[in-house]
Amino acid sequence: MKPHIDNTEFGSITVDGTVFEHDVIIRPDGRVKKRKKKLSKAVYGTSHMMSLQEAEYVWEQGARPDCLIVGSGQYGNVELSPEAAVYLKRRKCPVVLLATPTVIDVWNQAKGRAVGLFHVTC
Repeated sequence: MKPHIDNTEFGSITVDGTVFEHDVIIRPDGRVKKRKKKLSKAVYGTSHMMSLQEAEYVWEQGARPDCLIVGSGQYGNVELSPEAAVYLKRRKCPVVLLATPTVIDVWNQAKGRAVGLFHVTC
């Protein structure tokens, strides 16, 4: 069963009552994992631009998900790199990318095999 996101505020996200004080990936099987920001930082020097390598990793964590739901931070600063966007499009994996407080409702109402990545700061 897909976990429910209860809340987010700057620096944290609460999933099924557990507070995480770091970015997370939520897999379709319900497991919550720490985001591997280093995959994007190594390429762009920031975790605000999702690299191809990170997109590949997230897609694999989703085990061929129906869609990727991205919480782009409290102020919406995270973006997909052009290479990441092309990679996900080739895999027929639509992306919903909205500020984290806004995208929570999308996640909680999503059907099917969604994978989520949620940035909890800027």
